[in-house]
Order: sequence, then structure tokens, then C-alpha cells
Amino acid sequence: MTEAVIIEEREAEGIVVVNGKNYMADAKGALVPLETIKASDKLEDEQVRKILAFARDLSAQIARFRGHTMTDLGELDALLGQEYGVKKGGRKGNRTYQTFDGLMKVAVQVSDFIDFGPQLQVAKTLIDECLNEWSEDSRPEIRAIVTRAFNTDKEGQINRSEIFMLMRLDIEDERWKRAVDAIRDAMRVTGSKEYVRFYERKAVTDGWTAVTIDLAKAGA
Repeated sequence: MTEAVIIEEREAEGIVVVNGKNYMADAKGALVPLETIKASDKLEDEQVRKILAFARDLSAQIARFRGHTMTDLGELDALLGQEYGVKKGGRKGNRTYQTFDGLMKVAVQVSDFIDFGPQLQVAKTLIDECLNEWSEDSRPEIRAIVTRAFNTDKEGQINRSEIFMLMRLDIEDERWKRAVDAIRDAMRVTGSKEYVRFYERKAVTDGWTAVTIDLAKAGA
């Protein structure tokens, strides 16, 4: 009669118990007897698991904090609108809330995700016509911007910041103006995201200091 295999996992410790014997799974999924694993590897595994447990808890706390913050601000907006006829924020939805003493504020900023339609290729053709007609040595800085704007970045997307820089150039050529119009027509908002930021200062004459919830900047 074949003996039943009893498998027990102790995820917190990274240990798999098979028929009463301790193993750890390696990166390929193979079970390695615990006693054959180097002490340094076990110590590293233990520390990483402990840190990740704290990181998961902290991430969950931040998510709950953001949810509560946006709910509280939404309720405040509704109250101000209903009771006092006051509407926070501009057309895009950006808004700022501040303490009465002017020493603390919460800012909500709405960022749009922008994509470009097929009109962008029309703009590229018109701009190329301008560049080809202008002498080779003229306006090298514009050529550089155009090259960067229409070269895709690492994710295969158009370089948006350089596209916007092109639109700010003051060039009177009618084809260039039509190209800028084509870029504007090509722009389309595909979504948006709200960012909430926190600031404080010790006196109203001081500049604002951000209260960062960012591991890379915390305590800096």
C-alpha cells in the first residue's frame, strides 16, 4: 500500500513540510531539504519575508488612507455645495483645501492621460516638408526637437513632452501652423487620475513643505 504524502505549507517561513520533513522551494519550484540550504541563504530569505510582511501592511494602510481622504474631501465638497453654494476647484477638478491659519493644505490634482490619433502623421508630414525646405544648417535646434518628438520612447509611445514643446515654437510658416493644428486635433484624453498631496509650513511667510508618502523621499 502506497504511503500517503502529507504536504503542509508554512508560507510565513517559506517552509514546505512533506511527511514531517522540512523543505524550501527554490526559484525553479524544486523542493530542497532545509538542512542542505546554506545558513546565509536562509537568513536572507527570512529577512526579505519579514520586510515584505511590513511592506504589505504599510501598502494596505496607505490605500485605506487614500480612500478615506478622498471620501472625506468628497463629503466636504458636497456639504459646501449644498449648504453654502461654494464649489471647490476649477474646470479640470483641481482643488485645494487649507486650514484657517494657513499653515496646512491638501491639494488634489487631476492629470489627464493623453493619446494621439492618426492626425499626428499628417502633422509629421507637414513638419518634414518645412524641414526639407529650410536649409540644412538652419534651425538645428528645431530639427533636434522634431527628431526627439517623433522618435518613440522605451514603451513605444510618442514622446509627449517633446510634442508639446513643438507646439510652443513660434514659427510663422503656414504649413507649420497647420501641423500644430493637426497635433491639437490628434490629441485625445483617454483617462484621468487624481493625485492628492499634503503640505505644511511653520509660518505664512514660509514656503510650503511637502508631507511625502514616498519611501524614496521619506525622511530626506
